[in-house]
Amino acid sequence: MRLLFSELPGRHERHLLRKQDNPLFPEAQRRFTQSELTEAQRLDHEELEAYIRDLRNLVGEAVSLGPHEQSDVILDLKERLDKAYESACRLADDQTPNKDAILRLVAVIMRAVWKGAGNDTLAKQELEQEEEARRLHYEMLEYPLVADLLDPDSLIKQDELLPVLLSAKEDAFTAAVTLFDPSQLGALCDQGEAYLQTLDSSESMSEAKQRLEQLQSLREVVTPA
Repeated sequence: MRLLFSELPGRHERHLLRKQDNPLFPEAQRRFTQSELTEAQRLDHEELEAYIRDLRNLVGEAVSLGPHEQSDVILDLKERLDKAYESACRLADDQTPNKDAILRLVAVIMRAVWKGAGNDTLAKQELEQEEEARRLHYEMLEYPLVADLLDPDSLIKQDELLPVLLSAKEDAFTAAVTLFDPSQLGALCDQGEAYLQTLDSSESMSEAKQRLEQLQSLREVVTPA
């Protein structure tokens, strides 16, 4: 029977898709039924509905801010908006309108923060660094793999991390590996070498071997001599 996939899946359906016909996962996990797929889609839909309710409340808080609001209130709201953007990147369907709305609200809040910095040169420098870091972070979140790895309730289990990374497309892989420090990269390389040796060395594994070579090259770059 032909499975009915979503055009823009959420994190539960995405995790099933990562395993589908993937030789890096145990054979029993490479197939799933329409019932399992439908359940994943149901969970994604529930998360989307809950997110929309929470976002509406968050937007309501943001638009009701007074001109002389306490700085701790503003900073707390900014942090929650950042988290809302992260969450949007993990959801099903097109979240562009919601992400754009969050970006506009963050911009309004940052204008208030900049105004509060006054002529403090150090404070302005820190704000510039913060805004650049946020821009890069939001850019990275456009890769669903990155968003899923950063999820506090990530569906990617520890023993699935290696198969997920080694089967990722090159652009997503390149973005995802920046999340790991040198010691973590070293451990992934060692685990990857041992893991691939246990699997069938076939043509379908060529991409996984390429990703492992990229990991090894990156480890050599970031590891101090």
